[in-house]
Amino acid sequence: MAAMNDQIRRLLPDLSRYRGMRVIAAMSGGVDSSVMAAIMADAGLDVVGVFLNVWDYSREDVQRHGTCCALEDSYDARRVADHIGIPFYSMDMQAQFRRDVIDPFIADYEHGRTPNPCERCNRFVKFGALLQVADQLDAAFVATGHYVRRRDDATGVHILKGSDPRKDQSYFLATTRRRQIERILFPVGHLEKPDTRKLAEYYGLPTAAKQESQDICFIPAGDRIRFLQREGATAGFVPGDIVDTEGRVLGQHEGIAHFTLGQRKGLGLANGPWFVVALNGETAQVTVARPEMALVQGCTLQDVSWIHAPCADAPLEAKVRYQMQPARCRVHVCEDRFELRFDVPQKPIAPGQVAAFYIGDELIGGGIVSAVC
Repeated sequence: MAAMNDQIRRLLPDLSRYRGMRVIAAMSGGVDSSVMAAIMADAGLDVVGVFLNVWDYSREDVQRHGTCCALEDSYDARRVADHIGIPFYSMDMQAQFRRDVIDPFIADYEHGRTPNPCERCNRFVKFGALLQVADQLDAAFVATGHYVRRRDDATGVHILKGSDPRKDQSYFLATTRRRQIERILFPVGHLEKPDTRKLAEYYGLPTAAKQESQDICFIPAGDRIRFLQREGATAGFVPGDIVDTEGRVLGQHEGIAHFTLGQRKGLGLANGPWFVVALNGETAQVTVARPEMALVQGCTLQDVSWIHAPCADAPLEAKVRYQMQPARCRVHVCEDRFELRFDVPQKPIAPGQVAAFYIGDELIGGGIVSAVC
């Protein structure tokens, strides 16, 4: 390994406080998690690599699976672990992944919701399973390759957006429980993607030039409709009417699974533009509206959790889509009902998606959109 120069040294986080501690490295076979594991091993942490096998990719009709957690990725993760000299284990998580991610994904599309499988995988599979492994192996922490930053002070653990705004993944951690967050490290969250590649090259990692996955991990070919049909989401493919907000029939469709709230393209309607504003799983009806009628003021939330609960006058912002810029909002609580209200109306909000709350760059919590209001 080449001598470390000043440029490389500046890219490394200060992990001295964790030196000698055992940490479980969640290794997906990608460059981000590979660099994460290498950084920690280099800093003197007792690193154990773990790969989660969540899906049988042999059933997929693709030449190269190209997603996280495929068999090729398990092989890549093992090669990285061997290269940096750490123990490595592969865990079969297919049954839990099916129960906590795949089945809810299918049910949501049958009922007119738009699920976020990455959020559920983080909350129920990755952090749930890996923290159990950490307990079994007497590990203090689990580490991931997420582009988020962690800061500890007298008030506890704080989660901040990743330094690279193009790669920030804090949104997907919004529903992670505080007791989980307290035991998770994010060694690459301060990096920009080109810097991660530089470190991968410096450490000589086999994944240094590996391309990123873009698709949902269990739909590597990117064909969501084909996947849902194959997996038996029959209720999502009942033909029905496309109507406007006055109930006038504008056209027909082949199933609500083809649509998401806020969708504009591919509706096949005259005199557009139109936006999808409601999906009814019971009647198989799709409701559309003109752009000026499609804006919404807020939504109700379920499964809300706080890393740090906000004060009443906190300058709270929220995003209800990954690519959305956080917008000023307020949260009203009545018994166990949470209502999110934006100061300025927003594009249509899809039930099933994550609502992530921020104060400045800090992620303070989140929930799942249950209905638009």
